[in-house]
Amino acid sequence: MDIRLTENAVHHIRKMLESHADSIGLRLGTRKSGCSGYAYTVNYADSIGKDDRVFEAEGIKVIVDTGSLPHLNGMTIDYTKDGLLHEGLEFINPNVESSCGCGDSIAFRRLS
Repeated sequence: MDIRLTENAVHHIRKMLESHADSIGLRLGTRKSGCSGYAYTVNYADSIGKDDRVFEAEGIKVIVDTGSLPHLNGMTIDYTKDGLLHEGLEFINPNVESSCGCGDSIAFRRLS
């Protein structure tokens, strides 16, 4: 099981975490939502639960609950900035089968 961060993502997430002193890492997950079925959730993590899996890159902890892990396994997180208005984390996920037109909702391949 693996989740990777690009150099740009490491730099951006490190700056985000520095502004939230109580955070120990980035919490990443999925929830049912939207027309395609699921959406990503991204929050600051203040603890690690017994059902969490921790991935670490360049000293940054990415914490994922075991329920979301099958959807996120093998994903790469990047940070992109395109002009003045478009910037943010980009999820490059081999488990995504499709997404809706707005890009906020995703469908995953059937997990066995």
